[in-house]
Amino acid sequence: MNEPKDVLDQGPFFHGTKAELKIGDLLEAQNQSNYQDKKSNYIYFTATLEAAKWGAELAAGDAKERIYLVEPQGEFENDPNLTDKRFPGNPTRSYRSQSPLKIVAELSVWDRHTDEEINHMLASLKALREQGKAIIID
Repeated sequence: MNEPKDVLDQGPFFHGTKAELKIGDLLEAQNQSNYQDKKSNYIYFTATLEAAKWGAELAAGDAKERIYLVEPQGEFENDPNLTDKRFPGNPTRSYRSQSPLKIVAELSVWDRHTDEEINHMLASLKALREQGKAIIID
């Protein structure tokens, strides 16, 4: 567990997904990724509602978009896919852990990005994939 002096962020922390989960459930690494056709070595989360919204909206599948309030159950680190690679200094407050995240609540109301914003993001991600630049460090 992180020592108080080592804590990267106090939270609260969010996880955006299309998975239906219950209070007390644990999100764990080694499950199917929401963004790649593989199992993920980490579980990803954020301390910003904006990043959690993107996580829910861009997750694979057609199920309902959900944002959960989560508590890390172990150590975590800055998400290298966003920090320093795309957003130096981690302004998205994005993290990952190999330890579980405990579901403590679900946000029942949140404002979704517009369809235009989501379609623009999807087009941008598609262009990155076509350029071979959509690599997730996992």
